[in-house]
Order: sequence, then C-alpha cells, then structure tokens
Amino acid sequence: MLSELFKRNRRLLNESIQDPRRRTYISPAVYATDRALLPALAEHARGVLLDVGAGDVPYRSLLAGQVDRHDTFDVEHRTDALTYVGDIHDMHMVADNAYDTVLCLSVLEHVREPFRAIGELARILRPGGRLILTVPHLSRLHEEPHDYFRYTQYGLRSLLESAGLEEISIGAAGGLFAFLGHQVSTVLLCSVWHVPLLRGLAYWLNKWLVVRPIHWLDARLDRRRIFALGYVCVAAKPAVGPEE
Repeated sequence: MLSELFKRNRRLLNESIQDPRRRTYISPAVYATDRALLPALAEHARGVLLDVGAGDVPYRSLLAGQVDRHDTFDVEHRTDALTYVGDIHDMHMVADNAYDTVLCLSVLEHVREPFRAIGELARILRPGGRLILTVPHLSRLHEEPHDYFRYTQYGLRSLLESAGLEEISIGAAGGLFAFLGHQVSTVLLCSVWHVPLLRGLAYWLNKWLVVRPIHWLDARLDRRRIFALGYVCVAAKPAVGPEE
C-alpha cells in the first residue's frame, strides 16, 4: 500500500539524513521550525541538558560542543543512546533540580495531561535553568491515537504560569504555507526515497522549489502569524533569591 511505502521511506529518510544542516530542508515545516529553534538553542542551551521525547536525537551533534552532557528521556527505546525510559507525567527517576536545560520538542501535543507534564519539566530544572520547547498549532493527525492537543501562544503562557516558569520568549514558526508545503514535501520525498538515483534529485527539487519559496511566502503574506504552524518557547525557572 502507498501509506506503507511512505512510512518505510520516511524512516529511511530519517536514517539517511543525520546532518541537521541537510535535514532542515526535508520540508518547509522543518525549515521554519529550525529557523526559530536554532537561535534559541544557541543562546539558551547550556550545562547538563535533558532531551525529553528525544526520538532519534536530531540536535545532538549541534549541541555537542555547547553543553556539558546531553541526556535523553523517552517513552520507549527509539535510539541506543537513551538515558531514561519513562512517562513525562511521572519522571520520578529524575531528581529535582537536576538539569540546567530541558528540551521538549514536539511532545506536548502527545500527552494527555500537559499541565502535569509541564510541572514535571519545571521540577527537574535547576533554579535559573531553561526550558526550550516546541508545539504545533497547525498539524495533521500523527502518531495516532496519541495525538491530543494543538497550542496557541496563550495556551503556552497558561502552561508556563501553572508551573511557575517565567516566559523569556514565545515565537511563531512558519505558517499556513509551511503546513501545506509539508504535505507536498512528504509526497515528493517519500514516494521515491527508496530509489537511490531519484532521491538526490527529489531532495534538490524539494529544497529549491518547495522549501525556500514557501518560507518566503509565509514571511510576507502572514506577518501577524494568525496561521502559525507552531511555536518555539523559551522559559526560565526562577533563580533562588539571596534571602533563600
């Protein structure tokens, strides 16, 4: 079936493109998210870091020279380099105030109780530590049946406030055209990626005829980001005051 071919080729695509600088061009959605996320990682990721919902740990190589340690947490083994296996709702195996930085990328849409989950992320952050997360606003159904929520910037602020975290920045990533273009990229790449002679051509066409033009359109036709594809958020755990 066509859907099975797409799934197999998507796995093959992820396995064959490990370099984040090349991976960013696999779709307008990935490109738009990286344009917002990578500056946040460069500015705020530091010290001992926990990657929650790490998947195949796509940003490990980018952060290798920047953080002291890159630990990983996921609900199941998707990589050999997994530090913790568990549920984000109850991260009891992780001590309080254990990490300088926590990444949580495209995870909160898949948890049943996001307020409880954000509380756990806040608990394991050290005072003054940074939480860097991404969430979707526009997205097709995925990882069913565990696909529960979509977020606005106002919903994100509510989550942060509930956990006692201080907002540093919330920025939109991409827009309606990136959402639509992601579907085009999926069809273009995942229909031919199993054919070595075609995958390079498909990647080149996708980069220059889909990803780049669509990012240009989003930047100019939806300046208010009413149709935000998603958000990149950075928040801080309040530092302990001198009187404490």
